[in-house]
Amino acid sequence: MATETKRDYYDILGLKKGASDPDIKKAFRKLARKYHPDVNPGDKNAEHKFKEMNEAYEVLSDPKKREQYDQFGHAAFSGGYGPGGPGQGTAGFSGFEGFGRGGGAEHFRSGGFEGFEDIFGGMFGDRVRPRGPAKGEDITYSVEVDLEDAIFGKTMQVDLQREVACSTCAGTGAQPGTAPRTCPTCQGAGTVSQGRGIMQMVQPCPTCRGNGTINPNPCRTCSGRGVLPRSERINVKIPPGVDNGSKIRVSGMGGPGEKGGQAGDIYIITRVRPHFYFERKGDNLYSTARVTVKEAALGEKIEIPTVDGVVSLKLPEGVQTGQQMKLKGKGVPHLGGGGAGDHYVTVQVVTPTGLSDREKELVREFDRLNGIDPRKDVTFRGFRKRA
Repeated sequence: MATETKRDYYDILGLKKGASDPDIKKAFRKLARKYHPDVNPGDKNAEHKFKEMNEAYEVLSDPKKREQYDQFGHAAFSGGYGPGGPGQGTAGFSGFEGFGRGGGAEHFRSGGFEGFEDIFGGMFGDRVRPRGPAKGEDITYSVEVDLEDAIFGKTMQVDLQREVACSTCAGTGAQPGTAPRTCPTCQGAGTVSQGRGIMQMVQPCPTCRGNGTINPNPCRTCSGRGVLPRSERINVKIPPGVDNGSKIRVSGMGGPGEKGGQAGDIYIITRVRPHFYFERKGDNLYSTARVTVKEAALGEKIEIPTVDGVVSLKLPEGVQTGQQMKLKGKGVPHLGGGGAGDHYVTVQVVTPTGLSDREKELVREFDRLNGIDPRKDVTFRGFRKRA
């Protein structure tokens, strides 16, 4: 009888001989996503490729088996060259040991093929495990705060719409005096198996939707859902230093937990309204100070509004428009404490307009006395006009 020629294990995974262990794992993961039976139900070709790549990975991921294969090829596992090979076909592949048994509490349990569940990273297994106690859903709300409140903090009221456990049935979904029953389809496992042999697939039970129990006498108050909508108002403390996108967690105020699990949390996302005077960048504040020609030329003191009230700022003599000065620590407090940002003041010298004849004469007199030519160092004369 003619024997089927087995494909090279490296070719199956799309690799060259000498590939690194990470490359082997990466190639297997990529192919697994493509050919897994859960992704290709009823596809015989995909099923064959999946078996083939599993066999290849079992050998190439094991240093000893890989060494034997590199030396003797497939003969290493069929002619007595060493134990521990994949044997005939996929008989030695034990990666699906316990797959689909007894309700599927172990969706992937590794035997000779260790690390299978880790390689998939929950890609297929997480969604078919029976549900036990689970934390409730987290809820997100957005609130707007003024810059002043973002700087100093504030306790504000937030109106919530959330679900809470039904007080009539205590969240069970069953009418008082009755209790949920074990699902007759999955016998409480929450999952059912389909298929035969090693290629059985475990799926959530369609009868109980993965809960493992059913309510033959649903609660009349919540219609068997176990939860009811509730509107309420809570106080939320906004800490100093929040910015756009800051998250504030209120523990235990989210959706109700399942099967005795703890309630979820509420996350308050802040958005800070723009301010007419301050511009905020991170924890630093920026503002503009309009000064007269005299104040700029003589370097006089001016008053600057800050987060801590008005402070006096001494201008340097001859300060120019656009020049920036720093008020250290007068910015926004760092979220969580530990100091604050700075306040940067940008000078804008205001040139007087609408001068009287006398004022114009004084300006010309000042210019003659001053004698400064601000353009004396400018040598560039522009571009020549082209013919």
